[in-house]
Amino acid sequence: MNSLTSAASLREHFDRIVLPLWRGPGFNAELRLPYEALDAAGAKPLPVTRYRAMACARQLFVFSEAGDAAHAHTLFETLRHTYQDRAHGGWFYSVDATGAPLDTTKDLYTHAFVVFASAAYGQRFGATEALELARATSSLIVERFAARDGLFNAALDAPFASVTAGPLQNPLMHLTEAWLAASEATGDSAFDTAITRLVEALARGFLHEPTGCIAELPIGAADNRLEPGHQFEWFWLASRAGARLGGSGLDAALARAFTFAVKHGVDPENGGVAAALDEHGRVIDATQRIWAQTEYLRALATHGDAAVRAALEPQIGRFAPRFLTPQGWVECRGANGEVTRADMPSTTPYHLLTAYKGMGI
Repeated sequence: MNSLTSAASLREHFDRIVLPLWRGPGFNAELRLPYEALDAAGAKPLPVTRYRAMACARQLFVFSEAGDAAHAHTLFETLRHTYQDRAHGGWFYSVDATGAPLDTTKDLYTHAFVVFASAAYGQRFGATEALELARATSSLIVERFAARDGLFNAALDAPFASVTAGPLQNPLMHLTEAWLAASEATGDSAFDTAITRLVEALARGFLHEPTGCIAELPIGAADNRLEPGHQFEWFWLASRAGARLGGSGLDAALARAFTFAVKHGVDPENGGVAAALDEHGRVIDATQRIWAQTEYLRALATHGDAAVRAALEPQIGRFAPRFLTPQGWVECRGANGEVTRADMPSTTPYHLLTAYKGMGI
């Protein structure tokens, strides 16, 4: 099987198996929201405790990219009417089983995905109100989440009065992703300026110089860690950012981070990507999460070195039987192959689709 055929088979599985799950048993038609997760058989949702705005936004992105205008429009309207905090501005983190506000934290990760999904929906269907929503939410982020030295806090309370979590790598990464999408969708150079400021600040605060990796916590924090999947994700984002990396030096750093992550974080026998390493490259969490595997595929597919890209075909051959099933996918495996999480979260199709798009399928 050549690489084109094997790559194409991943997208065929996505379109034939994964997408229908979230139009059918994974969708609460009454609340017009995706359930948080389906059982391993893809037959029924897990018991409901919450519905997160981020999960709704990720599904909005997926169905926008899939060209399903009707379902995407439903998700966009639900996102706007269910999760907006009209008293204080911004977006609730989650609602309860009835659709009432549950966790009212103002979460940067959530806000970044609102921007990302609104930009994707607006661009795909020419929805100007969605592009305006992406702009307005971005302005709110800059105003309300601002922290020291050009960074942004990860969380605040509902009225934005108290910081409950300082800057963290993951929401900053997804904010970069969101602003890249918004720049493409709107053509507004203000997003490009914001990206440069953010990645330069991130390099000052999170770049682990010995490895080139982006750490999960600010450099110097206790119990810091390096996640191989995030190095692959940043590698891709840096390639998209191009000149917008400014003076961050992330292009050179992330080239080293890619090599470090492959050497220490990818199992040479089964190709599985480990969840986390320490600063010396020792595995501290051997869990193999499907999203980290998809980030590795995308990074391989888009690497500038042809010898590195040649590893994509065999890696697909190891990934597909290990993580894709006739019912959907396996979310997490242990290093020895055992399933450590059997349910299928509604957030994972975003990871699959972004990887496949990056691979050109």
